[in-house]
Amino acid sequence: MPRITTPRRALLGGALATLAAPLLAPRARAQQAWPDRPIRLIVPFGAGTSTDMVARLMTPRMSEILGQSIVVENRAGAGGVVGSDAVAKAAPDGYTLCLGSIASHSVNMSLMPSMPYDVMRDFTPISLVTEAPNLLVVSPGVPARTLPEFVAWAKQQRDGVSYASAGNGTSSHLAGELLKLKTGAPLVHVPYRSGAQAVTDVIAGTVPMTIYQVAAVLPFVQEGRLRALATTSAKRLDVVPEIPTAIEQGVADFDVAAWHGLFGPAKLPEPVRDRIHAALRESLFAPEMKAQLEKQGLVPIALPPAEFRPWLEADIAKWREVVRVSGARAD
Repeated sequence: MPRITTPRRALLGGALATLAAPLLAPRARAQQAWPDRPIRLIVPFGAGTSTDMVARLMTPRMSEILGQSIVVENRAGAGGVVGSDAVAKAAPDGYTLCLGSIASHSVNMSLMPSMPYDVMRDFTPISLVTEAPNLLVVSPGVPARTLPEFVAWAKQQRDGVSYASAGNGTSSHLAGELLKLKTGAPLVHVPYRSGAQAVTDVIAGTVPMTIYQVAAVLPFVQEGRLRALATTSAKRLDVVPEIPTAIEQGVADFDVAAWHGLFGPAKLPEPVRDRIHAALRESLFAPEMKAQLEKQGLVPIALPPAEFRPWLEADIAKWREVVRVSGARAD
C-alpha cells in the first residue's frame, strides 16, 4: 500500500472535511435557526385557572416574536406535579416549556412527602413572569380597620379567629400561617375547596378573614361587602394605592404573592433560554398586554434567568420554614 505523504494527507483531510461539511451543516443550521417548529407550553393546571389565563395572554405575542406557534397544553393533576414532571423529563431543546406557579415549583417541595422532581435540579428557571399580590380582607362585622387592630382583636378572642383559604397547601393557606407566625395572632385555618367559596363565606361573615388575590376580592371591597386591611406586597399596589402594606403596618418581611414562572428542562442551552426570556419580556411589557394583566390583578415581572434562580431558591426556603413550623400539609 503506497505511503501517504504529508501534503497528500493534508489534501485528503481537506477533501474529507469538504465532504463532511454538508452533513454537519444541517445540524449547525438547526441550532442557529431555533425555533424551527412549534413550541409546546405545558400548563400544569386546568383550563380557566390563573396560570392558564397568563399562558394564553402571553403566548400570541411571543409566537409572533419567535416566528413559531406556541401551543398551550393543560396537563393538570396532583397540584401541578403531573404536568411539571412531564417537562422535567422532556428533551432540553426549547420545544417543551412549563408555566409553573408558586404551588408547582415552590410550596410543593415542602408540602408533599415525595416528589418526582427537584425544582432546582431538574428545571432551567427562565423567568419570573407575573406576581399576583393579595389583599387581607375581613367581613364587615369585624371591628378592626387596620392590621394592628385586627391582630389585637384576634388576641382577645378566647377561641382564636378563623381564616378561610382556597385549600390546604395553597398560597392563601400559607399566607395565613405566615401572618400567624409573625404576629402571634391566634388564627385557625379553615380550608375550602376553592378560593371563590372561601371569599363567599367571608362576605357572609361565616369566617372573619381571608388573604386572597386582588382581582378576586377587590370588587367586593369596592362594593363595601369586604373591608381590606392590608396588601401583602412589598409596596403599595397601583390599583389600590390607598391600602397600606402589611410591612408598613409593622409586620416585617411580609411579602406574599402568588406567582407564575417560566421553566424549561434542566440543561436548556443558554442561547435558547435567553431568547425565550427576551421574547417573554417584550410580550409582557407591550402596553396592551401589561394593561390586560394589571386588570386581572397581576404584575408583569420578566425577571432575568440569572436573578430568577436565586429568587426561586429563597422562595422555596421561605415556604419550607413556614411548612415546618406550622405543620401544614397538602390535601
